[in-house]
Amino acid sequence: MSRRISIDRRSSPSALTAVVAAIVLAGCATNKEQLLPHGEATMLNIWEQETGRSGSQHLLDARQSLRRPLTDVDVLAERDTYSRTAANEITRQFKRLPNPDLVMYVFPHLAGSERVPVPGYSTVFPLHARVHYALPGERTQDY
Repeated sequence: MSRRISIDRRSSPSALTAVVAAIVLAGCATNKEQLLPHGEATMLNIWEQETGRSGSQHLLDARQSLRRPLTDVDVLAERDTYSRTAANEITRQFKRLPNPDLVMYVFPHLAGSERVPVPGYSTVFPLHARVHYALPGERTQDY
């Protein structure tokens, strides 16, 4: 004969419920200023203190060291690539991709229900049915 022991779960809280309740109560009891004290220094003050100079002057010096003067060739090249002129409107921006012609030879044969002899002949047709275009700057020449 087996004996069953029944436990009334409603009357005793489980350990998990107690742990969750303790975490929630501990989270509500803390103060943000106690956990993360905020001083009077701003990020700009910290930056200036760590670099030893004012932040804006440091950035200007870094930019000046990277800057180089543009030559006349650079200015003309930049202007020509972005400006619409009659010269660059005539040239195509979207070049046609190569569409080679295929040559097919049809051997002599008999055609139709009358079995009419057809002599051999050659015909030419393009590889692609449609014309394809390259994107600007895409390579269109053979490798």
